[in-house]
Amino acid sequence: MKAEQNKKIVKTFTGVVVSDKMAKTIVVKVERTKINPRYQKRYKVSKKYKVHDETKKYKIGDRVSFIECRPISKEKRWRVV
Repeated sequence: MKAEQNKKIVKTFTGVVVSDKMAKTIVVKVERTKINPRYQKRYKVSKKYKVHDETKKYKIGDRVSFIECRPISKEKRWRVV
């Protein structure tokens, strides 16, 4: 029981690479759908994440999955799976 309580929940996202111009970093855009509580209308919300890519393997337009990790720099807290 105690081992289950200490288990860390790791956030995982999937998105599309929008920039690969930085060294060992890619910018990934994640889109999700939200519903307006009053009118029940669906709309898209997007957010960009700076993701650590050690091998520079991914290019613009690629679909990638990434997970939360320790802070690597000021804005990088994600790494490619």
